[in-house]
Amino acid sequence: MLNRVILMGRITADPELKTTNTGVSVTSFSIAVDRNYVKQGEERKADFFNIVCWRSTAEFVCRYFGKGSLIAVEGQLQSRQFQAKDGSNRYVVEVVADNVSFTGERRDNNAGGYNQSYGSNQSYGAPSYGGNQAYHQEPAQQAPASYQSGSNSDFQDMPLDDDLPF
Repeated sequence: MLNRVILMGRITADPELKTTNTGVSVTSFSIAVDRNYVKQGEERKADFFNIVCWRSTAEFVCRYFGKGSLIAVEGQLQSRQFQAKDGSNRYVVEVVADNVSFTGERRDNNAGGYNQSYGSNQSYGAPSYGGNQAYHQEPAQQAPASYQSGSNSDFQDMPLDDDLPF
């Protein structure tokens, strides 16, 4: 059987790191994921999903993400029931994340905010983090200088030939 979920959205509130009685780190937060379609004359709608992260993944999220951060989450759907303080039974469905990733935006060190980088071919070397993987940051890859300069002199003219195989 298969139970995998991949979501990308914005965190709705700053995640808080908590610790269980046995010393295990945990955080829970929700993300807003925009829907792909918009009915004419209406605003774009979003769905809200509860996310739970354990151990080093929870520590990573609390350290590098905050309210409004764009985050990619990979994990499993889990459901559970519990009894609320008022005695009512509650049913919850949440994503238990085992892998979280940055999504291409970079924190602006001067303003403390986030810059959008949609449509850019710039890579920031942002790490992806899973609970069983060691944290590492890969170096950003640069395009060859000829592609960045956009000069036509870097390309060779191809001779026109009528004997093309297609």
